[in-house]
Amino acid sequence: MKKGIDVSKHDGVIDWQKAKNSGFVDFAVLRAGYGRLIEQKDKKFETNYQGCKENGIPCGAYWYSYAKSVSEMQTEARVFLEAIKGKQFEYPVYLDFEEKSQFALGKAKCTEMAKAFLEILENAGYYAGMYCSTYYLTNFFDSSVKDNYTMWVAHYGVSTPSYAGAYDIWQYSSTGTVSGISHKCDLNYCYKDDFPEVIKNAGLNGFTKNSDSPEKSVDELTKEVLENKWGTGADRKARLTAAGYSYEAVQNAVNALLKTSAQPVEKPKHRFEFFIDGERKYSGLLDD
Repeated sequence: MKKGIDVSKHDGVIDWQKAKNSGFVDFAVLRAGYGRLIEQKDKKFETNYQGCKENGIPCGAYWYSYAKSVSEMQTEARVFLEAIKGKQFEYPVYLDFEEKSQFALGKAKCTEMAKAFLEILENAGYYAGMYCSTYYLTNFFDSSVKDNYTMWVAHYGVSTPSYAGAYDIWQYSSTGTVSGISHKCDLNYCYKDDFPEVIKNAGLNGFTKNSDSPEKSVDELTKEVLENKWGTGADRKARLTAAGYSYEAVQNAVNALLKTSAQPVEKPKHRFEFFIDGERKYSGLLDD
């Protein structure tokens, strides 16, 4: 498990060397900005990114959304890509979805908007995820979002998040004290230790793809998926896609195999005959 922080301009000027030495900063997720205009890029994003790179702190990025329609979400995603262009991130890039006015639109619309944003990031070669509180994530998004992208959940004052689905990062406090940061800040646990390795090897988030992997058939990949060699959910999708394989083809093969193995097996039957005084009176089939 890794410890990390997420920061924005509201955290002021950060001494990243002190932050790294604090024991709370194995990684950082930086706010790149918010809204639909590049002028809304976070004023501290560039300096925070530089501070992480100069001090060897792996980082990701997030974009705070105010969108209330699919088209607005798509605009925000494209501005986010413009803001992070040319940079490299060892951790995912996230949609920050938390405005109450967005949730007022209902589950179907929230799901549709989130997918629109995340698909643009993914198609641009990024390991995409979403940040959301556990209550809203549980109740306002369906599996097409929750099962296909990495989740970063927020839930304070508890020993474990209430969200029952899969998540990789838990923001457990908004009042942390970290050396080098003058304000109270957000604290996180990351349960996926190999984010940097997966992202770099897959050539995502600005890194060059590792193309040493041999070509494999769908049957071979299906076997490896069932042996848990390609991860699960969003991680599996990112690894297979980045390796040049069709995630849909492999996943369809996996689903078909699992469905077949789940079918009930018909028991063999044996014929019986019943005789009285040497004369056959009854016959039929018995289950084994």
